[in-house]
Amino acid sequence: MNPRLILFLLFCAAIVSATAALAQDKGSVDAKPLPPLANPNDPKLGAKELFGRKVLPAAMPTHVVGFYAKGCIAGAEALPIDGKTWQVMRLSRNRNWAHPDMVALLERLAAKAHKEAGWPGILIGDMSQPRGGPMFTGHASHQVGLDADIWLTPMPNRQLSRNEREEMSAVMMVRSDRLDIDPGVWTPNHLAVIRAAAQEPSVQRIFVNAAIKKALCREAKGDRSWLSKVRPMYGHDYHFHIRIKCPAGSGECEGQSPPSESEGCSAGDLAYWFKDSTIHPKPPKVPPKPKPPMTLAQMPAACRQVLAAPDAKQ
Repeated sequence: MNPRLILFLLFCAAIVSATAALAQDKGSVDAKPLPPLANPNDPKLGAKELFGRKVLPAAMPTHVVGFYAKGCIAGAEALPIDGKTWQVMRLSRNRNWAHPDMVALLERLAAKAHKEAGWPGILIGDMSQPRGGPMFTGHASHQVGLDADIWLTPMPNRQLSRNEREEMSAVMMVRSDRLDIDPGVWTPNHLAVIRAAAQEPSVQRIFVNAAIKKALCREAKGDRSWLSKVRPMYGHDYHFHIRIKCPAGSGECEGQSPPSESEGCSAGDLAYWFKDSTIHPKPPKVPPKPKPPMTLAQMPAACRQVLAAPDAKQ
């Protein structure tokens, strides 16, 4: 495996080890506003403190600035918390914002999950904050409105209460030994939903637990070209992560190179993920020092304008 890729995966592992349960962390029905910052101009202040306090998008034309893990979005659109075939979870986080292309994709995918997989609909987890940027908890990415998490639990055939949306947990899809999916909960319909997402032309990558990738490789029939977009990644036991390409005309958006055309299903492709040292990593002898938070100065310059813009009217 490429040494740079190994370093990247170790970086991801460090993030996920601290936040693996984030998607299942409970929210609060009575969430309180964050207190004002004593010194919002402190150059050492984490950008998450600034972006996390913005409850509405910037009153600017829609545009994406920067990379998935270092950027922001102006003119974000909210996915309605209820649709005919979807419901948004963890409303207290206020993370149901994204580029309009992502909002439209989720609405299409919800309809496909209903039609092709027989699900009543999908449950949608974190997308982005109203102006994107770093979050207080969980994600290194999800900063530019082009990422979204979809629970691997079908939407119930009823409207969930506000309390259920904060308290309910998704279903764990991975077997306790981490070597394969749990056959007691995994169904062909899960494959159908992930396939429907991967077949969307705008989708750049889909991240799943390696055991789920293994099951998809084993069970996919017919056209398997979509498998190249589905990538193993730490975590993602309860949900899958959709990432779309930079929208047309987004000159300030930094995209990723397209995935290889390989299905990624060979024994060699998956070997790393099922090594004992990967599944059960040994803790470091010396705990690493906490990494300082990303500051506004480390982000693309245009994010200052996005942050300073007045709130969009709702």
